Amino acid sequence: MMGRPIVVLSQNMKRESGRKVQKGNIGAAKAIADVIRTCLGPRAMMKMLLDPMGGIVMTNDGNAILREIQVQHPAAKSMIEISRTQDEEVGDGTTSVIILAGEMLSVAEQFLEQQMHPTVIISAYRHALDDMLDMLKDISTPVDVNDRAQMLKIINSAICTKALSRWSTMACNIALDAVRTVELEEHGRKEINIKLYAKVEKVPGGFIEDSCVLKGVMVNKDVTHPRMRRMIKNPRIILLDCSLEYKKGESQTDIEITREEDFSRILQMEEEYIQTICEDIIRLKPDLIFTEKGISDLAQHYLMKANITAIRRVRKTDNNRISRACGARIASRTDELREEDVGTGAGLFEIKKIGDEYFTFVTECKDPKACTILLRGASKEILAEVERNLQDAMQVCRNVLLDPSLLPGGGAVEMAVSKRLMERSKTLTGVEQWPYRAVAQALEVIPRTLIQNCGASTIRVLTSLRAKHTLEACASWGVNGETGTLADMMELGICEPLAVKAQTYKTAVETAILLLRIDDIVSGIKKKGDDQAGGGQGAE
Repeated sequence: MMGRPIVVLSQNMKRESGRKVQKGNIGAAKAIADVIRTCLGPRAMMKMLLDPMGGIVMTNDGNAILREIQVQHPAAKSMIEISRTQDEEVGDGTTSVIILAGEMLSVAEQFLEQQMHPTVIISAYRHALDDMLDMLKDISTPVDVNDRAQMLKIINSAICTKALSRWSTMACNIALDAVRTVELEEHGRKEINIKLYAKVEKVPGGFIEDSCVLKGVMVNKDVTHPRMRRMIKNPRIILLDCSLEYKKGESQTDIEITREEDFSRILQMEEEYIQTICEDIIRLKPDLIFTEKGISDLAQHYLMKANITAIRRVRKTDNNRISRACGARIASRTDELREEDVGTGAGLFEIKKIGDEYFTFVTECKDPKACTILLRGASKEILAEVERNLQDAMQVCRNVLLDPSLLPGGGAVEMAVSKRLMERSKTLTGVEQWPYRAVAQALEVIPRTLIQNCGASTIRVLTSLRAKHTLEACASWGVNGETGTLADMMELGICEPLAVKAQTYKTAVETAILLLRIDDIVSGIKKKGDDQAGGGQGAE
């Protein structure tokens, strides 16, 4: 028995442990950060990605790029996850969060080489994170959300790093109007649901300048019967989610008929049923009906005789939006319709032809709580990029409305926080102060990348920026991303919401901590017989 190896793991498992794993994780995180490094700031480069289906994605939005990239390394996968988290939480700062997390890990590498235990580094990082969040609150300034010019400035600084920067005035107005429309305050809490109630409709053709926010809803549908009215002023609207046709059996239904008149009786019953449904609707004298299900030919005939326009197979989300815009309630059964279910808030219903398709517009609503953003542009790729940028702008606007605090942009916050962390680190004792100080150095990656991306001399500008921050009342000085020179960000009007910055720091530091904790990767390798081509999954 002496000297025989004991096999615990199965033969087709691959195991890596210790320093090698930590080095690998840091390497993977750095590689992901390098992919997007050039996408930060107003002079950002675009990336062009081909997805497996042959479609093209052109963007400089961190999250959109990483979503398309297929990676093998588990650490790289968790880096991609954080950019998605950032996008879902606050909608902006997806690029900076990856660059910061990569840098946080890269500065930890030297401590691992000096045999410092990961838990020491982690506790220093945690300590630094708490201090960073307190410092952000100190630096931040309150903002008046009713001051339109101030709000447009904030949204503009989110858009000016994107492809939309040429049309920034238009885009800022669109984003602000859309968010203001869907803002709802009830029982003392604000609710801004952009995803459900601010729909972006992309229609290829025309110019980007033609894009606008509709005071109402637009649906890609036409009327069901050609003789129905296509334009109605002040329509009375009914919304249904039941079908206006004869109910068919859920499963297969057999009917045995012995006499011939029974068959005509069955047909007559079907017609009577449809007639009853239509009479229930006509009783309320509406001008317009939207239903989520189908409308039979007979029902169309009855509705047309009553001069009612009907539109069928509307999506549930669109129906909800119309309901919010014109004040109608969605009814599930026609016999339950009441006068209060009728929506009278819309000023105009019309059907227009844009390009080859017909679009239904319910606009000029009195107090719409839902809206549609109509985007026009030359090609699908451009429209997709414009939509992504607009989503970011709307999210930024939402963040400010929910948490009205501002910070200077352009790397000014990072430098100010970095300087304060350096000073704080001098009060710490023991080994912990070194990783704590490293966090302060890691923050400088944002201004450094901004300087690199616009082609200025990194060392010279960064040194003068450090010097500037040692003076009194210069916390808002940062890098002008267009020219690569120093400027006061508050004067330039480049500012960011506190919510975005706080989320960026939290996510970046938490990810660095998570990846430093890992010291073992066990990966299952497929058996040779299963798949000749597939090597080790996740093992590389």
